[in-house]
This record gives sequence, C-alpha cells and structure tokens, in this order.
Amino acid sequence: MSTSKVDSKKRIVLPNGKPGDVFEIQQQAEGRLLLVRLERPEPAERMSRKACMEAMQNAPLRPTIPWEQLRQLTREP
Repeated sequence: MSTSKVDSKKRIVLPNGKPGDVFEIQQQAEGRLLLVRLERPEPAERMSRKACMEAMQNAPLRPTIPWEQLRQLTREP
C-alpha cells in the first residue's frame, strides 16, 4: 500500500492515474474514502452538416403563439 500527500490545492497524485481520468469519490466512513474510476463513454458519431441544419429547422425553438399573446402572458398587469 502506497501513501500520498495532498498539496495546497487539495490535489493528490495517484500511482496508476492518467491525465484525464475521472473518479467517483465515495465516503465509506469518517476519514475513509473510496475512489472508483469511471469509464469514458465511446464518442458518439458526429452529425453531418445537412443533418444539423435539418434538426435546427425541425426543432421547436420558436414560440408557437403570437408575440403579443406571449407578451401579455409574461408581463405583470
């Protein structure tokens, strides 16, 4: 079992850690912590420019009611 010391920025060097590793910290008891390395998900396939443009066109990002009605609903009388 190896030991490490925390620095002034609350960092610790893990012997088998690699840059970019992500760990879940679980507190098991007072003064006892368990680090669980999380697996990185596989990167999703990127959308093509055409698919992105179609998704933006079909997305409901615009209000479906007229501007004046929206203004009446969101303003105090």
